[in-house]
Amino acid sequence: MQKLNKGDKAPDFSGIDQNGKTVKLADFKGKKLVLYFYPKDNTSGCTAEACSLRDGYARFLQQGYEIVGVSTDSLASHQKFTEKYSLPFSLIADIDKKIVEDYGVWGEKKFMGKTYTGTLRTTFIIDENGIIENIIEKVNTKNHTEQIIG
Repeated sequence: MQKLNKGDKAPDFSGIDQNGKTVKLADFKGKKLVLYFYPKDNTSGCTAEACSLRDGYARFLQQGYEIVGVSTDSLASHQKFTEKYSLPFSLIADIDKKIVEDYGVWGEKKFMGKTYTGTLRTTFIIDENGIIENIIEKVNTKNHTEQIIG
């Protein structure tokens, strides 16, 4: 698994979002992108994170950012999650785990004494030229908007 760093070129990606639309890195050329990876739809931390980004969405747009979420959940799961919480941004269903692996966020996790493999909650801030400007590995789910744009 590769480890990405600030200043690296963001790996190209392409995936299908909850609306059946293909979303790829090239779509955001000339814009800043918040690409956030999260473990699972409808779990407490992931819901808090998505709702923080939703609530700050207008501020992100004003500052030239777009937002895309990625998890390994299905399109159907993303559709329900988006509808339930009125999320205004794309959620990519990375069911083949290609994007999470390309970004180095598929790895070993521990929960309640058990070790398993899953998505490591991580946010990449990508600039207008596709360069990684920042990587947030210690995500504050309830205040993620503040963590990104203050």
